[in-house]
Amino acid sequence: MMSLAPRAADLPDPGLAAFGQDPWWVILLKAVFIFLILVLLTLFNIWFERRVVARMQHRVGPNVHGPFGLLQSLADGVKLALKEDIIPKSADKVVFLLAPVIAVVPAFVTWAVIPLGPEVNFFGHTTPLQLTDMPVAVLFMLAIASIGIYGIVLGGWSSGSTYSLLGGLRSSAQMISYEVAMGLALVAVFLYAGSMSTSEIVAAQDRLWFGLILLPSFVIYVISMVGETNRAPFDLPEAEGELVGGFHTEYSSLKFALFFLAEYINLATVSAIATTLFLGGWAAPWGIENVWEGANSGYWPLLWFFGKVFCFIFLFVWLRGSLPRMRYDQFMALGWKVLIPVSLAWIVAVATIRVISLEGNINRTYLVAAIAVLLVLTVALMFVGEKDRAEDEAGGATATGSSEEPHDAFAGGFPVPPMPAGGAVRGAAAPLTFATGRTTVTAAAEESHE
Repeated sequence: MMSLAPRAADLPDPGLAAFGQDPWWVILLKAVFIFLILVLLTLFNIWFERRVVARMQHRVGPNVHGPFGLLQSLADGVKLALKEDIIPKSADKVVFLLAPVIAVVPAFVTWAVIPLGPEVNFFGHTTPLQLTDMPVAVLFMLAIASIGIYGIVLGGWSSGSTYSLLGGLRSSAQMISYEVAMGLALVAVFLYAGSMSTSEIVAAQDRLWFGLILLPSFVIYVISMVGETNRAPFDLPEAEGELVGGFHTEYSSLKFALFFLAEYINLATVSAIATTLFLGGWAAPWGIENVWEGANSGYWPLLWFFGKVFCFIFLFVWLRGSLPRMRYDQFMALGWKVLIPVSLAWIVAVATIRVISLEGNINRTYLVAAIAVLLVLTVALMFVGEKDRAEDEAGGATATGSSEEPHDAFAGGFPVPPMPAGGAVRGAAAPLTFATGRTTVTAAAEESHE
């Protein structure tokens, strides 16, 4: 099979023993280096998103501040810093001030275990282009990413606003749902790599990227990472049509800027994790190493790593410019009824393949065919259930619509707020209708409850 990554002999693999040996000044410089990269990457990503969406919508986008408008993000940051800092009267002040910090700090910390390149000469000292590594580095990244959601939840709760609280609760439910699917998608990577160390997972992709041999895991992770970062079409915690601005409605000035910074750093973080676990990390794409022997040495791997990261960032922008926002029940059903069951079935399949591959007792062709049939049946059963549910809902709506009796808006657990007394509702020639989830209620039905 054609290889999509360099050979193992060409990739320096220092292992975990290479970490923890650096002097303090090297560790400090690498930490500052990561911090500066993330801040500059955030400024670039904001500009990049606005320019790409503008092109998709036949607009110009930022083009005044600096060449090609590159300083527009910096101008927006200065504008936010100079805005009036308002704290709501009903807010819990301490938690209200700490929430943005809790959201942004884990976004930076996650990058400590992401490998950006091989061992290099760093100011006369040989060190890996990675701050640190550990035997459970991937679990560390998932744990730190989970801590960041507390900033969003606490920010919504401490604002003293109903809309902010609803946005925070949506974020917590969204994180629980999609982090389960994300974690299950990574189990197959652990089984194939035989390690949870990020540097060793990159080295394990010496012949073929895991994004190809573990394609279902890759697809599930990509969908989950969009939901995890609250990005369109899964940006339900910030749905302006329902929640004004979501969990950060009451925030202003630098506190709002910190939430903004955390969102864009998380955008780059999940892209970097996908690159590390599924696309060979910092290794050059297939073909480049064959014509250029030094493609995987020195600082050149930084180019391949961030090139792959920008491909995922473009995917985020593309989705935002193309797809409408999902309904919240559809979004949660996708996570719990589709992604998680498919992930579980895929893990069983991958574990079975790995055991049989190591022992070699069963024909792999028949095994792969049986597993493919199992996955197809699993997905088919899910969609059959959704079809039956849709037919039941359609039948119920038809029966309700054909009834001559007024519909009880408060029956079935779907309470409808009473319409304002008098005015257009009582004086209208025709009954006013409005939606209540699955049915349509007339103003006459409302009057019976006033």
